[in-house]
Amino acid sequence: MDKIALTAGALYAIVLLRAGGTFAVGWLAGAGARRTRFAGRISSDRFRRAERAIQRWGAPVVAVSFLTVGFQTAANFLAGSMRMPLPRYLPALFLGGAAWALIYATAGLGVLEVLGRLFARHTALGASAVAVLLFLTVCGVVAYRRRAVPAPGDTVAEES
Repeated sequence: MDKIALTAGALYAIVLLRAGGTFAVGWLAGAGARRTRFAGRISSDRFRRAERAIQRWGAPVVAVSFLTVGFQTAANFLAGSMRMPLPRYLPALFLGGAAWALIYATAGLGVLEVLGRLFARHTALGASAVAVLLFLTVCGVVAYRRRAVPAPGDTVAEES
């Protein structure tokens, strides 16, 4: 149990620094964009409504984003760039970060422990399990990239 608590604590510190840093970078990027040629677009009524909605209702999205893969960085950056108030952002960061740290500490340590036992008792089987995991990861990345790239005949006509 001490190993899980120590790992969760370390992961919690890491996620607070990483997500908080992403929020801060988003805040600075938003402030910088407000001083550029995009300031006119950013000051539109539509943008302001979106910004107010994110400031008010974005905290649950930030908290839940920690349970997803690949969305939490975008959610934290967007919360910062849209100037979500810290009294709304910080509780979402603390709650979501705690959930993330506990999940990764328990499941992550469990997977590492199983793989460690597998390698210790059956090295060939352990190496095969790692190879299968790597293969599935590569297949997932390739499939994702193929869906993102349009086929050669699927070009969109430019509007003039």
